[in-house]
Parts: sequence; structure tokens; C-alpha cells
Amino acid sequence: MKENVEKPLAAKSIDFTKVLQQIRVFAPATVANMICGFDVLGFAVDFPGDEVVMYKVDQPGVRIRSIKGDDGRLPLDADRNTVSACVQMLLQHLGIQDDIGVEIELIKHMPIGSGLGSSSASTVAGLFAINTLLGNPLTKAELMPFCVEGERLACGHGHADNVAPALMGGITLIRGYNPLDIVSLPVPSELYAGIVFPQVDVPTRDARQLIKEKVLLKDAVTQWGNIAGLIAGLYENDYDLISRSMHDVLIEPTRAILIPEFYEMKRIALEEGALSFGISGSGPSVVAIAKGKEVAERAAARIQAHLDACDIESLKYVSSVNMGGPKVLN
Repeated sequence: MKENVEKPLAAKSIDFTKVLQQIRVFAPATVANMICGFDVLGFAVDFPGDEVVMYKVDQPGVRIRSIKGDDGRLPLDADRNTVSACVQMLLQHLGIQDDIGVEIELIKHMPIGSGLGSSSASTVAGLFAINTLLGNPLTKAELMPFCVEGERLACGHGHADNVAPALMGGITLIRGYNPLDIVSLPVPSELYAGIVFPQVDVPTRDARQLIKEKVLLKDAVTQWGNIAGLIAGLYENDYDLISRSMHDVLIEPTRAILIPEFYEMKRIALEEGALSFGISGSGPSVVAIAKGKEVAERAAARIQAHLDACDIESLKYVSSVNMGGPKVLN
């Protein structure tokens, strides 16, 4: 990880007289993969998301005060919780782990295991909070490897398709990892997401294990063309090209079997005029990507009504693309 971060700053570069006493930060949920861009594309949404409240305390070290909204599923142990563990890494990188103490309150506003980047939102909120508390010694680009390490701790795979948009905002492309290379892409102004989270359990690790290690060349060529077409459509503000390109022939056919009513939800979304429909991250959340808020609202509402009729509880979110990433709350 450290290969991708500049040489650690000396402790004396932090002006401890100006360190904030308390800060509250929100970081957004994300739609990873953007249907055809497995592990390389993602975008942030305005809501849901997670909050971190961080306090400067006299006793050195990093501790978790409380976690709300997780139904007791997340560890309070600072070494095992991804938020506190990543904060510890950053303080060690800066060389000030023995010079400052912080305590953390984590407030989960989004469901765990939803496919909406729950762990990444929390990690990004925590890292953005400690960096802001210290007077922003690192840029967002320099924070990114710590965010990726948080994903490795959370799910065993250090990917950036959730943390990159959560931290940077907008739509991001992960061009490569050695070194980490994140590219921000244009965002058409009328692009909206209608997200529905069917409340069924699809663990990220299980969903990833279903993915084939080898694919047919013809399918790979189709997928490359779709990714390239999507990026071209974003640059050209061409919604028809975006729609034609957002098709997944590699991952969706396998992961869709884990999501009840997937193909019926897809039919409904496209019938309502969505540009495309697919799985958000590893699922079970699904996303109807649309031109305009009205189409996204209509598609998401009909999908939720269909799930209700199937006795499947769900949550619904409709959002434009979040351009700012994490933010400090008053």
C-alpha cells in the first residue's frame, strides 16, 4: 500500500495547536461496476451514506465509542473495525500515532451487505474526518490507498470501484492498481439512478466466488466494447450510446441467480424507459440508470411494488450522481 503514497510526513508538519476538537463527516453510498465495468467503474449517489463523528482526546490511540445502525454486526475493537484500523494506518503513516488520540462514533444510515458500498462509505468518512481534523495534510489522492486497504480488510479484496467514487465524487474509472490510477469521468447532467435494495442476503465474498476465472474471448471483446462505448457516451453526453453500452455479459448472468426476481425487475425498468438496468456492486441492490429523475422514480417505484407483491421487503433510493464525495456536516 505504501508504494502508492508519498513519503510519510514528519510529525512536526502537523500543527497540533490547530487540530480540531470534533468533526462530523458524511460519505456517500456508491454504485460499483456501473453495470458493464466490473471492478473498474463506479459512481457516488447523494444518499444513502454513512456518518462518522470524531473527537480529539487526550489519551493517544484510536478507539470506537459507539456504532449505531448496524444491529450489532460490526466490531467495536479498533484493530478489527475498518474505520478505526484505517485511521490508525494513516496516523502511523504521518508518524503521529503516539502524539494524538481520537475516539469515533460510527452512524450507519445504509444497510450492510446491500451492494451499495457500506464498508467503503464508512471507511471514507473516517479517513476524510481524521485528515480534516488534522488540517488536511494529505490530498484525496493520497488518502485513496488507505481507502483501498479498508476494502481489503472488509471483504478480502482491495478494490477501488466503491471507495474511489465515494472519496472523489462523480463517476470514476480505476485504470490500474500498480500504481493506483484513478480517472474522473464526465457526468451527464440528467443521469439518475433508481436503486432498489431487496432485503435478501448476498454476501460480497460469496458473490465474488461465483465469478469465473476465465471467460470466452468473444464475451471479453463484447465487454471491452461496452466499457469503451459507455465512456465515450459520458464524454459526448450521448444517452443513446450510454444505453447501448451498459450491458454486462460477464458478471450479471452469474450473479443474477442470487437475486430474486432479477429479470422481472429488469423488464420493468426497461419498460419504464430506463437507459439500462443491472446489479449494484455484488448485489442484491439493483439499479435502473435513467435520463431524468422522473424515469428513475417511476422505475424504482414499480420495481418496489413488484417486490412487495412477491412478499420481498425492499428499500428504495433515487438520486443524481453525487459530485462532491464526503462532506463535513455542521
